[in-house]
Amino acid sequence: MTRTRTIDALCDAYVDDYCALDPLTATSMGVAGHEREMTDYSPAGFDAREALARSVVAAVEAATSVDDREAAAKDAFLERTRLEIELDEAGVSRSRMSVLWSPLHQIRGVFDLMPTAGEEAVAAVAARLEAVPGALEGLRVTLSDEARKGHVVAARQYTEVAEQVRRWTGQTGEAGDFYLGLVDRLDGGDPTHLRALAGAASAATASFGLFLSDELEPQGTDKEGVGREVYALASRYFLGAEVDLDETYAWGWTELQRLSDLMDATADRIVPGADVDAAVAHLDAAPDRVVHGRQAFRDWMQQLADRTIEAMAGVHFDIPDPIRRIECMLAPTNDGGIYYTGPSEDFERPGRMWWSVPDGIEDFHPWREVTTVFHEGVPGHHLQVAQTAYRSDTLNRWQRLMCWCSGHGEGWALYAERLMEELGFLDDPADLLGMLDGQSLRATRVIVDIGMHLELTIPEDNRLGAGGTAFHPGETWTPELGLEFIRLHCRMDDEFIQFEVKRYLGLPGQAPSYKVGERIWLEARAEVQERQSDAFDLKAFHREALDLGSLGLDPLRAALSRL
Repeated sequence: MTRTRTIDALCDAYVDDYCALDPLTATSMGVAGHEREMTDYSPAGFDAREALARSVVAAVEAATSVDDREAAAKDAFLERTRLEIELDEAGVSRSRMSVLWSPLHQIRGVFDLMPTAGEEAVAAVAARLEAVPGALEGLRVTLSDEARKGHVVAARQYTEVAEQVRRWTGQTGEAGDFYLGLVDRLDGGDPTHLRALAGAASAATASFGLFLSDELEPQGTDKEGVGREVYALASRYFLGAEVDLDETYAWGWTELQRLSDLMDATADRIVPGADVDAAVAHLDAAPDRVVHGRQAFRDWMQQLADRTIEAMAGVHFDIPDPIRRIECMLAPTNDGGIYYTGPSEDFERPGRMWWSVPDGIEDFHPWREVTTVFHEGVPGHHLQVAQTAYRSDTLNRWQRLMCWCSGHGEGWALYAERLMEELGFLDDPADLLGMLDGQSLRATRVIVDIGMHLELTIPEDNRLGAGGTAFHPGETWTPELGLEFIRLHCRMDDEFIQFEVKRYLGLPGQAPSYKVGERIWLEARAEVQERQSDAFDLKAFHREALDLGSLGLDPLRAALSRL
């Protein structure tokens, strides 16, 4: 009699098999052994990865969990992987192209994670550089095949990604040619040979940008909203939960009103009698609240991240020693955006927070970004992701390295920002205003993202803030109205705000996952607290919740109901 493999064994084997088919994801996850390999983005490559997913889903469905821990692992794997298959069936996965994420971005971005010193490291970079043209050609075939099936994205996304390519290849912007700059940072190897490989990779990337603008953009849709059916699937994927989109849209307005009221009260603490705009102007004009220069700002981020880990460890969270190291980085691109990359499996490569600073920005106001460091570092993504990677005693390899749900991860990071206020780390009203402004951005995302993609009507009575006037009552959401609305409610550099709307339109359902994810995290905590009553312990709740690893929010609730 053949014994059925356990769920953990199936998931562990899936990681190995998937990494062999997708070496770039292997590097992103920190799995060693694939550094000289390139992912196949041709139709055959996508077919192989989908076939693997289907086979392992069938095996996990047939397996029986041995305890509650493995039951949670089974729920998480099936929820995530079934949705990935569903996205592929809908033609989403292979046709994806957006300013925030695509296989093109993965090809360029993997080099940020690779070591650059030593013979072995340089040889791996060289092998990957040599493989870039072939990978892009495979992706070109896939996108062309999908376009013939009618699987295309909005024309604007092709346009904007083509412009990103021009910046990456030094045709526009201040960052210069990314691939030639990468070679200049390498310590070792034959410079002439390496520059030839970099030049070929850059030329292939530039050519791919022309393919996007010349061939795919004319086939892209003029209408940027994807509609309710496509949006509902995307929302389920990014949240790991099914929500009532119309109720969530209405809740977004209520939440933005709550935050507007808090911002008004906080502004009065900064400058008595002042409104939010006046308080922001006061803070931005204060010489002691500005950092000049990108490197100086990186140093400020690093110092705050280090201090926060020291203050959190052993007091509010159990933080193992390997996780007490994080690196703050300036990204080698200028696309805009802030993001986190997790540590390698052996923790030789630490977790990192990256800041891709747009052209022209040299002055930074820390009061705006204290909460960003908490979001990307501890107790946000770094604590969550790195601690998950560390828990080899309780989580299988797929849970530790490969599972990611935006609603769970970004929801936790946004929950972590509010938690820092609860714990007294935002007592400076300026830092609190920065947090509330960031929260307001996430609330506007709920409204604008759902509103634009579902083409909803703006409520007749939507006055926000003290003495506010209604915003285009009764009109239907458009990208132009979305941009105007965010500018009205978020005090950010306009380059960031413009990037925000482009990202919403290219990756529907992802942007609301932050605020909606936070909402579900708060509800889940309240449910556990009510059930446990006086026995509830916040530190214990965080430990038990994070020990589950990343999973969809519906499986999270199911697992927490067992506490």
